[in-house]
Amino acid sequence: MKALRFHAAKDLRVEDIAQPTDPSDDEVVIKNRFVGICGTDLHEYAYGPIFIPKDSAGNPTLQVLGHEYGGVVTKVGKNVTHVKVGDRVSVQPFITPRGGDYFTDLGHFNLSDNLQIAGLSWIGGGMAQQSLLKGFNVYKVPDNLSDEDAALVEPTAVAVYGVDRGGVKAGDSVLVTGAGPIGLLTLLAARAAGAVQLFVSDPNATRLRIAKDIIPDVVTINPREQNVGDVIRAATEGNVGCDVALECVGNTLALQACVDAVRKRGTVVQIGLHAGEAPINWFNVVYKDIDIRGSWAYTAQMWPRVMRLLASGQIPARKVVTKTVTLDTAIKDGFDALLDPAGTQLKILIDLGG
Repeated sequence: MKALRFHAAKDLRVEDIAQPTDPSDDEVVIKNRFVGICGTDLHEYAYGPIFIPKDSAGNPTLQVLGHEYGGVVTKVGKNVTHVKVGDRVSVQPFITPRGGDYFTDLGHFNLSDNLQIAGLSWIGGGMAQQSLLKGFNVYKVPDNLSDEDAALVEPTAVAVYGVDRGGVKAGDSVLVTGAGPIGLLTLLAARAAGAVQLFVSDPNATRLRIAKDIIPDVVTINPREQNVGDVIRAATEGNVGCDVALECVGNTLALQACVDAVRKRGTVVQIGLHAGEAPINWFNVVYKDIDIRGSWAYTAQMWPRVMRLLASGQIPARKVVTKTVTLDTAIKDGFDALLDPAGTQLKILIDLGG
């Protein structure tokens, strides 16, 4: 079968590899349908290996990329009963041991030190024609969700979990820094949670325009031209700042803007992954009595909830998709296009065929 595999930084190859083995009792095989190119995939392509494992000699494994995907079940192990051959499914890509691990015993699979991720550190991933997964990795997709939607559940879960971590509630004012796919999905998730005053900050004018197209009443801020905190204080009740600020870039200046823009006793949530240390004004953190929280991925149990949010239209995730490519063209038209400094693309899906 065809697959896109990581060999080294700036070295991805579409090549023929062996099809998945028959599933064990607790496994399934799916025919992959659509897969999203995530920021994590881009980081692996540009700078990796990061999450991709290395062998004993320090060389990266030949990893099939792609953890935002869905497909159709083609084989099931005898102990898998919640899906059957022919079911359309969305993939929750975390693979962890069941039992004997402190965090997985608590149900916090995303926090396990033994975590593997399909498309990053598991034997397969979404950028191939088929993949082998554990039964618990697949959730049947409602009839009113498209195959494209099935690939968007994973990034939407990141956004919904971040909003949960921020405690966003009805009537809140919310800042999102970064108008990339996760940032815009986070805006949509905040609105679905009840936020009524939305702000987004990004230095890319194209992305701000897309944000405005998706959510017409969002206040867009270019931090190169305006002070984020000043804009938000001027627009919020009592000029105190926003209730919750969600940092979706992994950028020091964006985090600093969140700390500045949030009101006293507000909450800052760090969703984007920083490459190194990020200094902030800790006097403001203490003086303003604010909370700063991390948000790592999502809980594995979120899939039915997120699919309901997509199916109801409360989070129209497909609006963040700006392009669809094939596996054969995915490197040039997908990865390279997303790394283009001009930033004309937002979310790109790879169509693996019907």
